[in-house]
Amino acid sequence: MAQPFDEAERAAVYRAIYERRDMRHFTPGPVDAAVMARLLDAAHHAPSVGYMQPWRIVRITDAALREQLHETVERERLATADALGKRRDEFMKLKVEGMRECGELLVVALMDRRETHIFGRRTLPEMDLASVACAIQNMWLAARAEGLGMGWVSIFDVDDVRTLLRMPAGAKPVAILCVGHVAEFYPKPMLEMEHWAERRALGECVYENRWPDLHAEDAPQGEDAPQGENAGTADH
Repeated sequence: MAQPFDEAERAAVYRAIYERRDMRHFTPGPVDAAVMARLLDAAHHAPSVGYMQPWRIVRITDAALREQLHETVERERLATADALGKRRDEFMKLKVEGMRECGELLVVALMDRRETHIFGRRTLPEMDLASVACAIQNMWLAARAEGLGMGWVSIFDVDDVRTLLRMPAGAKPVAILCVGHVAEFYPKPMLEMEHWAERRALGECVYENRWPDLHAEDAPQGEDAPQGENAGTADH
């Protein structure tokens, strides 16, 4: 029988999970090269469906390119605010990214020619995206263990970013990641602190055997209902 980690090791894993935060506030300073290499290696050791390894990570080291990426995020931020209706002003008060302040800026994308990978994707082609999300989560937990903050920016025009990074046909950016030093980690998710949303109880998300009968109040209502792929921001 496989042996579990010892108590201290288990505690460290769960601590990283529970203390991981979607960070938007960073302090100046570069990320140590050896630490950054460890984070990238952690991402690259994520599980992937059919072992397709669909993640492609672009490090943004050009200051002008970083600013161009920030501009496309800002355009989408304003468009998202307009799409939120009555919650527009509330949304505009939120800090949704730290792209100018973070030590490292990464763009994570799905690779091109993914259609050749059938194993595990014949009926669920979106499993390539699930695999990329696993890579991002690996990096996120590793960053927390290293004392670094990481924030996932998902408010951007896909075609704008694809063009800026000269991605081939079929490749698709899915995340802009801010990585860097932070003064402190938020005590709980920022959007919860800002009263944007609250974490659901575990029992609302875990079912047994079959989907339960849902009441009308369980469905998103009004301005909280989804309004498009990038309508709003989430504390990932």
